[in-house]
Amino acid sequence: QVQLVESGGGLVQPGGSLRLSCAVSGSIFRWSAMGWYRQAPGKQRELVATITSSGDTNYADSVKGRFTISRDNAKNTVDLQMNSLKPEDTAVYYCNLKLLQIVNNWGQGTQVTVSS
Repeated sequence: QVQLVESGGGLVQPGGSLRLSCAVSGSIFRWSAMGWYRQAPGKQRELVATITSSGDTNYADSVKGRFTISRDNAKNTVDLQMNSLKPEDTAVYYCNLKLLQIVNNWGQGTQVTVSS
């Protein structure tokens, strides 16, 4: 059973930074594509950033140049470094793991609030 546990959310002022981390149990991590998604109140869940098993990254236009996704295959973790945060970044952030068409798991989410 693959489990994903996010941490690192919280309240931050506009312009500030936060680092989210997702710890993954199970041995399939190193072969899996990982992603961060977010869902703001009243909106659909949207992609923030993804990273393949080989380290290729992809970002939503709204976060390019501000957010960085990274993974550590030795620790089974994927992080999201968020800089220059804006109020519109406020959302619940979810970690996602995909392996081919076989596995598609989500974490429980962590709240990020950007407000003065």
